[in-house]
Amino acid sequence: MRIQDILIKPVVTEKALNGNAKGVYVFQVTKDASKNQVREVIEKLFKVEVASVASVTTKGKVRKVGRRLRARQLPDVKKMYITLKKGSIDIVPSSA
Repeated sequence: MRIQDILIKPVVTEKALNGNAKGVYVFQVTKDASKNQVREVIEKLFKVEVASVASVTTKGKVRKVGRRLRARQLPDVKKMYITLKKGSIDIVPSSA
């Protein structure tokens, strides 16, 4: 698999960004991505050492959409919590 097929986007929420100081980063990945694949991609892409990878799959919510407010199931989301040994990832670039 290619890098573009594994990593979808970094999760940029307040809770996820609080972990950046501790060396924990959160990425949304495809549902069939394994921990080893994500570890290899992060190490190659950002040139850092990964200590551990934890995965969480959250179920999609049911939303009411349309004029008749029909129920629609949103897709499931798989996130990986990556803890680094050394180095850092610049997810949110600082504006000058």
